[in-house]
Amino acid sequence: MFDAVPGALLAPAPVVVEEGERHLAMRYLLRAEPSPGLLPRLLQPLAKRDLTPERLRAAREGAAMRVEICVTLPEGMIHLVAGNLRSVVGVTRLEVEQGRVAG
Repeated sequence: MFDAVPGALLAPAPVVVEEGERHLAMRYLLRAEPSPGLLPRLLQPLAKRDLTPERLRAAREGAAMRVEICVTLPEGMIHLVAGNLRSVVGVTRLEVEQGRVAG
């Protein structure tokens, strides 16, 4: 069972302050059309900002892919990464949540 669903149990997100900027644990939930190059394209917005996801889960569900990306990043990058993910070819839905998946 794939638990990357909106509203799934999230643990409180720790706020870390590094170099004067807050870092937040975020979860990006995406729905996209399946294609061979989808996952590398979704990781590019993180890689170009030198961010490594803490969790990446993907599953095909019929004619769509459901992808969950959890990452801790500076507060100022949250919307930039979301905008880049939204613009990836094939992405049909994006939700952004603060917090980590519990458990």
